[in-house]
Amino acid sequence: MARIPEPELMEDTAQGMAYAEADFSGPNTSFLRLFAELFPDFAGTGRVLDLGCGPADILIHFALCHPRTRCLGIDGAEAMLAPGREVVTLERLGGRVELCCHRLPLGAAEFGKFDVILSNSLLHHLHDPHVLWRTVTDLAAPGCLLLVMDLSRPPSTEAARRIVETYAGDEPEILKTDFYNSLLASFRVDEVRTQLRQAGLPLVCRQISDRHLAAWGRVGIGE
Repeated sequence: MARIPEPELMEDTAQGMAYAEADFSGPNTSFLRLFAELFPDFAGTGRVLDLGCGPADILIHFALCHPRTRCLGIDGAEAMLAPGREVVTLERLGGRVELCCHRLPLGAAEFGKFDVILSNSLLHHLHDPHVLWRTVTDLAAPGCLLLVMDLSRPPSTEAARRIVETYAGDEPEILKTDFYNSLLASFRVDEVRTQLRQAGLPLVCRQISDRHLAAWGRVGIGE
């Protein structure tokens, strides 16, 4: 099945609230657990960047788990960031967690370098996926720990519908529609590996579930 791109930004307020209220604890916990398994030597310090952070659930949990980090979350849609800003205030993380509305690409001249770069479910939104990998290359400090997780495109529309019903059957229709469209817009492992080769990034990319892939490694070494 060929990829069918979807809109890059979720700018509708209803979408933002639906995502903030939905239960993504399973995938988000899996992301954080995977990071801990891949990088057991992480010292729990430094600058952390979350690209396409949405309501910032993952970044906020990361900041709470690693209180010596300074964290920046970037998303292109203010509607997605607004619920996260409220949680940052409630958790009194304003001094360590900043959420910024900005579109990729990002440059080091404005944002500096980061010791950890995270991204969950951003890649499939991008019409040009190379902007993500260029941003990673530009913003990675030497030895930066990188974990990118995203949906993996199923072989057919029928398979996509089965995945939606299996994992989001009880969710609001707006989320089910977004999930289906996102599955059709996502990349396969072989496509992401090609992107990484073209970007010159020595990352591992593997299928990690029936609907997710992940790319990870250390970047910025030797810069």
